[in-house]
Formats: sequence, C-alpha cells, structure tokens
Amino acid sequence: MASPRRIDVHFHLIPPFYREAVYAAGRGPALGKYPLWAPELALEVMDAHGIEVALTSLAQPGVGFGSEAGAQALARRCNDYAAELVARWPARFGAFGTVPMWSMKGALEEIAYSLDVLKFDGVSLFASYGENFLGDPRFDPVLDMLNEHGAVVFIHPGLHPSSKGLALPWPAFMMEYLFDTTRAVVNLIFSGAVERFPRVRFILPHAGGLVPYFAWRLAVSPMIDPRLPQLAREQVYAALEHFWYDNALSPGEQTFGALDRVALPERVVFGTDYPFANPRVIAEMIKTYESGFLSDARRAQIDRANALTLFPKYG
Repeated sequence: MASPRRIDVHFHLIPPFYREAVYAAGRGPALGKYPLWAPELALEVMDAHGIEVALTSLAQPGVGFGSEAGAQALARRCNDYAAELVARWPARFGAFGTVPMWSMKGALEEIAYSLDVLKFDGVSLFASYGENFLGDPRFDPVLDMLNEHGAVVFIHPGLHPSSKGLALPWPAFMMEYLFDTTRAVVNLIFSGAVERFPRVRFILPHAGGLVPYFAWRLAVSPMIDPRLPQLAREQVYAALEHFWYDNALSPGEQTFGALDRVALPERVVFGTDYPFANPRVIAEMIKTYESGFLSDARRAQIDRANALTLFPKYG
C-alpha cells in the first residue's frame, strides 16, 4: 500500500535542555513526567504511520515560567534547536516558532526571528496566558504582526489557573485542555479578533475542543443575553469556518459527526500529539481513523492535501 505521506501539524518536540529547565523550575507536563523524545525516535514513529513531514511545536508548559529574560532566552534556544532539526532533515521536519509572551516587545522580536530569519512554517501560541485568553486586546500587537505576515498560528491548550483548584483527580489532558481551547475560540470570535485579523490562519488542536459540539448554543447566545456582541448566527458559523481543525486524539466518527457540521472539509488536517500520545495511542488512533467511516478520498484530504494549502512547500 502506498504511503499516505501525511503532514502532521500537531507534533511536539522536547529538547533535553528544555526538559531540564522545566524540572528545575518545579514544573512539568500534565502527564507528570516528560516522555522520551529524540529526533530518531520521532522519525521511527513517523515512518511507522506514514507521516512524511512533522511540524514541531514546543511542549507544555511553554517558556512562561521563571523570569522574562529567562523566557526570552529559552524561546530563542528552542527555536534554534527546531531550526537545527529542519536543517538536518529538511524533508521530514518543519517547525512552529515558540513565542515568549511576557512582553509584547519580546514576543514580536521572536515572531520576526521565527518567520523572517528561520523561515518557520508559522508560530505556536497557547490558548491562554495566565488568566487571559487569546482575543484579549493585550495580545493585539502579536495578532497584528501575524496578520501582516498572513501567518499560520497553531493554538495549543494549557492548564488555565481556573482549572488548577478543581476537586478532581483527573489530569489536565483529559478535559481541561479541551476547555482551554474552547474558551480561546469563543474569545477570539466574540472579541472581534477573528474579524480584525482575518489573515491569521489558526489551527485548533483536538478538533477544536468542545467547539463543534456546542456550536448551535454558541450561535444563539446573543439572543439570550443582550449584553453580548450581537453577532448573528450566520456570523458565528462563518467565524467557526475560519479556523482549521486537527484530528489529534480526535479521530473517531463520534467527533467527526459534530466536526463535519462546523468545519469546512478542506480545513481539517492531520495530527497525532506525539509524544504525549505515545506510539500505542497513535496506533489506536490510526486504526480508528482508518476504520471506514471516512472515504479514502476524504482521508487523503486530511492526511496531506488540506495541509498543502497552508504549507505548499511540502508538495
């Protein structure tokens, strides 16, 4: 069988120096401990599952712990590390730049370095920083620069402060990350950010969190509460169609039953969430994804063709 030559838009890197910096700060991922990561291990997984190109992005918790200067330096080091992977395996790895968000000046500097100097495929932003979500006016300078570039922005969730105190024992990746993405999407739409920065091409992870499921409720919310921006239902649906959606950890017909009524079919792309989705989970994902509820032609779109619209250099 011919390889699907997948383009994986949701593929994390964990540089050794980054892992050690996170541990030294008393932080870590939702799993508690980082999985093993090395480019050679990544390539083995890619080869096993027909992934031709993986677009890397930094893992949780980003670079926002510690000091502003430390975050800036760590972001630069992570971006240079990603650039080294691309230089060594240009046909296998791409990259989304890491952006330190302590200050808008520092963020703009690293965006310029990522896009203009390193020529990355886009940048990765978290759905929220501290208490604030994307779409908050304080982040407008970042979105303005990204809009000028017509940039691709991979949005990844994190653990919002409001989730940390819950009396639930379940790790953040099970639910809280989905809520973080969902809140960012709502904020981007109802703050007007999607309309103000129309050239930014946002990729939402995990099929957009809960967004597809509650799209109708979201669209009628202005009819319920007059204090909300009075967006028509058609405006809300159009805004949801503006986003791209990856299928990382969301490959099944249950999810696609909602996703296919919200997302444009040409804006659904492939993702794995490696290495937080371990090889066993990825194998189960591929098995589910290829179980027959999607046609071969539709899977070919998701595997590769749709992503080539965003990243034509991999064609």
